[in-house]
Amino acid sequence: MEKPGTYRWTVVALLFFATTINYLDRQIIGLLKPVIEVEFGWSEKDYANIVMVFSMAYALGLFLFGRFVDKFGTKIGYLVSIVAWSIAAMMHGLVNTTAGFMGVRAFLGLGEGGNFPSAIKSVAEWFPKKERALATGIFNSGANIGAVVAPIAVPLLLVAYGWRMAFVLTGAVGFIWVFFWWIYYEVP
Repeated sequence: MEKPGTYRWTVVALLFFATTINYLDRQIIGLLKPVIEVEFGWSEKDYANIVMVFSMAYALGLFLFGRFVDKFGTKIGYLVSIVAWSIAAMMHGLVNTTAGFMGVRAFLGLGEGGNFPSAIKSVAEWFPKKERALATGIFNSGANIGAVVAPIAVPLLLVAYGWRMAFVLTGAVGFIWVFFWWIYYEVP
């Protein structure tokens, strides 16, 4: 392993990419809504309920994963979080009802709730106090990058593979990250 002085920047890169994936998986439903709402006959109230279920589950996920990461550590906590949200993201491609979308959005929200507690604790473990704000700014910028990448990638996936595979493919990206996290991340 590299010495901690340089290795911590590898850690912040992993955190950045996880946050980018987090927001990519979060944004996709809004981008695919025009196609999906026609197929399912969603009203604005239906879509609002789907968004509300995600938000409530996300709030609960923040709390639960905060506790989970404190108990089991950042390596396992982040791993469980992104595996959960990646499975949930992929499951969107399997649902056939509005209630099904509400269920997978809740699962997505719970899983995504682990991103920020895990990332913040990783920064605290790897960075001296004088660099923690910079490291947090770097990984948190992944949220904006995910929000920029999604409107470019998702329509291309929609045209090439359809809306169901768009969910599956974007969700699968999380498993690529899991590989690198498992190999490269260690608690100092």
